[in-house]
Amino acid sequence: MNPSNNIMKAAIFYGPQQVRLEEVSVPNIDSDEVLVKIRAALTCGTDRKMYLRGHHLFNPPFVFGHEFSGDIIKVGKKVGDFEPGMRITAANSAPCNHCFYCKKGDFNLCENLYIRLSGAFAEYIKVPAAIVTQNLFSIPENVSYKEAALLEPLSCVVHGIEESNINLGDTVVINGAGPIGLMYLQLAKLRGAKVIITDQLEERLKLASKLGAYKTINVSKVKNPVEEVKKITEGGRGADVVIEAVGLPEVWEQSISMVRKGGTVNLFGGCERGTKISMDTSLIHYSQINIKGVFHYTPQQVKRAFNIICNKIIDIDALITYEFPLSEISTVIEMMLAHKGIKIAVIP
Repeated sequence: MNPSNNIMKAAIFYGPQQVRLEEVSVPNIDSDEVLVKIRAALTCGTDRKMYLRGHHLFNPPFVFGHEFSGDIIKVGKKVGDFEPGMRITAANSAPCNHCFYCKKGDFNLCENLYIRLSGAFAEYIKVPAAIVTQNLFSIPENVSYKEAALLEPLSCVVHGIEESNINLGDTVVINGAGPIGLMYLQLAKLRGAKVIITDQLEERLKLASKLGAYKTINVSKVKNPVEEVKKITEGGRGADVVIEAVGLPEVWEQSISMVRKGGTVNLFGGCERGTKISMDTSLIHYSQINIKGVFHYTPQQVKRAFNIICNKIIDIDALITYEFPLSEISTVIEMMLAHKGIKIAVIP
């Protein structure tokens, strides 16, 4: 099976708010790479941010999107574990394994994470060697392409859960009921947590309730989200763990104010570069609050996320609320900007 005429359709990012569907050449692969025919690609919050303001790790023009699954149609001569016809999914990066941070075991902070993959909103994608050897997986028959395409964001959430110090019976607040927040909800419940989740959109909060949230708070309808959270927690002390899954400085500040003494705040949502927050130093010091920034994932966390998908441990179908062909990428972007649905599947 070969791409006809070596031409494919792809959504090309030229700059903020400039994405165009065009015909481009199918990528050529080296001896240690694979070429994949994309069967499903998913939207995410990073796509939305990138569309609005660009991304410092990618210089345009480039093919938009990074969550995907598909079929291998070509492998390089040095690729031993994969072959044409295999159904696969992949994470969008891989560590170098030899820099300062990799040697310390902090693979998510690898100094060479420029080994990143973009190009999911297209008919074909080339998977670089480092990802082939570390973060490429064969999809079992019981898993759909759309489910498998969730691998990358779920890997990030697995990392976040592991860094959040959630214990059995803890009260966890998740600020943001988008795709990331709803994945956090499901994994936090697996750890035995009672989860409170906040958002501005009633549609998302209703889904959060269906997925097992203990309480939901529509922050657009309350005067003080911090006080609303404290009313629900035991003794009004605040939550044991608070996870920020929005990426806005004001929500970072609210999250820090929602946690109890000695609790943990996971600042997961990435804010715009250069933005700052204000913190009450006495609150941080005397309440002994643990504040963590959480970024990306390690290959081991990708493997754990893949096992979660294969074993149907969380409800992925509930997170994919719309499906469109690649030819309607402009509609997909409009819906993404308007926060319609949770995740949108793009089917080339």
